[in-house]
Amino acid sequence: MNREYVIGVDVGSGSVRVGIFDLRGAMVGHAQKDIQIWHPRENFIEQSSSNIWGSACLAVREALRTSSVEPAGVVGISFDATCSLVALGNDDTPVPISLEGDPERNVIVWMDHRAIDQAERINARRHRILRYVGGRLSPEMEPPKLLWIKENLPESWKAAARFLDLADFMTYRATGIDVRSLCTTVCKWTYLGKENKWDFSFFKQNGIHDLLVKDKIGTDIRPMGSLIGPLSVSSASELGLTTATKVAAGIIDAHAGGLGVIGLSFTSVPRASALERILALIGGTSSCHMAVSREPRFIPGIWGPYYGAMVPGLWLTEGGQSATGSLIDHVIRESSKYEVVRENAAERGRTVYHELNEIVIDLKKREKKGPEIVKEINVLPYFHGNRSPRANPTLKGVMSGLTLDDSVESLARSYYATVQAIAYGTRHIIEEMNRHGYRIRAIHACGGGTKNPLWLQEHADITGCEIILPRESEAVLLGSAILAAVGAGKYPSILEAAISMSSPGEHYSPARSYVNYHAARYGVFKKMYSDFISYRKMLARV
Repeated sequence: MNREYVIGVDVGSGSVRVGIFDLRGAMVGHAQKDIQIWHPRENFIEQSSSNIWGSACLAVREALRTSSVEPAGVVGISFDATCSLVALGNDDTPVPISLEGDPERNVIVWMDHRAIDQAERINARRHRILRYVGGRLSPEMEPPKLLWIKENLPESWKAAARFLDLADFMTYRATGIDVRSLCTTVCKWTYLGKENKWDFSFFKQNGIHDLLVKDKIGTDIRPMGSLIGPLSVSSASELGLTTATKVAAGIIDAHAGGLGVIGLSFTSVPRASALERILALIGGTSSCHMAVSREPRFIPGIWGPYYGAMVPGLWLTEGGQSATGSLIDHVIRESSKYEVVRENAAERGRTVYHELNEIVIDLKKREKKGPEIVKEINVLPYFHGNRSPRANPTLKGVMSGLTLDDSVESLARSYYATVQAIAYGTRHIIEEMNRHGYRIRAIHACGGGTKNPLWLQEHADITGCEIILPRESEAVLLGSAILAAVGAGKYPSILEAAISMSSPGEHYSPARSYVNYHAARYGVFKKMYSDFISYRKMLARV
């Protein structure tokens, strides 16, 4: 058993990461390669599937080389990716989705908001299928993006033989077999997982039914972790593996993180009711909030319920914040003191976040206060709209309590207030989930945000939930490796693999002394939204 390994490949927003794991979940090899990204205009964000696949091949080869794992020992591989849209022609060549016509730019990135108008028009038609996405489609989902292509790039629309979610492109490229993941199609394409079908009337209502007539979005849809087949000869060669390696149906990156942490509180397969007390929080550029239930729960403004989209047989509810890590970075870099903080951090051999955390700690000591050192700085963190539970991509960010102070300490306060605001957004999502039947008491967290202890403690204090981290910090990669192990036949089910291959690490408990403070500040958080809406209404006719 120790001589067999599985590989998880994670395609993120800016890089491809690879982890090689043994069948007990220990990572023995790791590599990362950057991928290209284009921002040609506001709300347009594009990538190249050829570049992504090439980077994945380089990363897998490097991980093998540095781990000394023999290619013949790799029994399975699976891919997770952002929910980005890939367009391919009849001969699998890239079909451009760029207004600039660049043939290599055939990927609309998940965070691209070019299709806001299309999303609004689809939502205005109120098709019954929208109840499975919290009542409103996001421009980050695929139908609005597809409609945008049809309306704005008719030649690309005609030339495209396949539109795929990025994770499904990776498995297709690896095997030559066009299989779509139940996770990607249910969560981002409106596939009805419980009924195992597309709703033709939805696509016809929105003028994109030719996608189904011409079989451009897939008919072979399988649960995550299902065996698709072996690596093709060409792909095995490119990856540095063998055709004995089995490829499992993939998953969206955040959902892979959910699989990597969902088993942390358990030593054996739990009752489904126990899982309803847990939120999987995956914090990165954006944040996703995953919870599963026995019955479908329809929660306004929160995506889902999605049948079988993360844990087979259970319904997934998916909250999210469109900008979290990216928002923190934006606030930091907008300050004139950013370079000072960056240089100081580099001299001490630590990150900018650790440098700012130290300043926050010093301010608390100096002022003999806790989180209230930013009492007058309030942030509405909707700088890239709101995914949940407002479900409004047009919302904007707000920061109040600013002064002319341009010191490093002022930057640290703005940073700290932003971290708190993101945690209030998580509290808002949990509050709505619990109002509709969940009983969330613990957060199993992973992702970039979980490397920041201040971020973690503020989330614990503000939500009132204990936060449990995985022993393996690369939980997203582990989630894909879990699917690879199941696809290779090494575990009988995803839950059994998740429990056997993961274990808990650090815990963060909420500080009860700040309950009243955070309750009051959470009230301000909500009022800032209502005030913003009031301002928008006042100016609507101007």
